[in-house]
Amino acid sequence: MEKTKAKENIAGGGSREKKNSGRRGSSFNRVKPEFDQKILNIRRVTRVVAGGRRFSFSVALVAGDKNGSVGLGLGKAGDTALAINKAVRNAKKNMVRLNLTKTMSIPHEVSAKFSSSYVVLRPNKGRGLVAGSVVRDIIKLAGIKDITGKILSNSKNKLNNAKAVMSALSTISSKYTKIIPESVVVVDNKEVVIPEVEEAKSSKAGSPDASAEAFREE
Repeated sequence: MEKTKAKENIAGGGSREKKNSGRRGSSFNRVKPEFDQKILNIRRVTRVVAGGRRFSFSVALVAGDKNGSVGLGLGKAGDTALAINKAVRNAKKNMVRLNLTKTMSIPHEVSAKFSSSYVVLRPNKGRGLVAGSVVRDIIKLAGIKDITGKILSNSKNKLNNAKAVMSALSTISSKYTKIIPESVVVVDNKEVVIPEVEEAKSSKAGSPDASAEAFREE
C-alpha cells in the first residue's frame, strides 16, 4: 500500500511540474518607450528651516531617440521617482533635432562655454565615437557617429558640462517636431498630401455612428 501511494505522489508531482511550465515570460511584454533615457547626476539637496532640515532630490537626465533628437532635463522633488519623472518631461520639452550628415556625423567643428565648462566637438571620419563622461552619454543618445568630444576645462560639474554640450549642438540644431505620417491623394490630377490624423477624423465624421450622434444632437 505504501509503495502504491508513493508512486501516485511521484506521478502527481510530475503532472504539477508540467502544468506550471509555460507560465514564464508572459509578464514581460512591455511597450518600448519613445525616447531612451540616461541619468547623468542625482543630488540630495538639504535645506535648513526652523525646526530641522528638509531634504529634496535634484536629477539631471538626458533623453534621445538615437536618430538625431536629444534633450536635457532637470527635475527637483522630495522623492527620486517624482524628480526623474519631472526631468523626463523637461527633457522632452527641451528636445532638439540635429542637422546631421548622411553618415550621422556633425557637419563641422562646434564648441561652447557654459559657466566654467568648455567643450569642443569635432567630426572624425571612420574613427567612431571618441568621448567620455557626459559628452559620451549625450552623443550616444543623439545617435551621432564618427565624432570626437573633449572637455577642455577643469570643471567636474556634470550638469554644467552637459549644458555646454547642448549649447554647442544648438548651433547645428532646430526645434524638435514630431513627424506625422502622411498619405498622398490625387484630386483633379493633382497630388494632395493629407496627414493621417486628419484622414482619421474625416473617416469618423462619415461613419454611420457619427451621423446618428449628429441627428440626436439636433
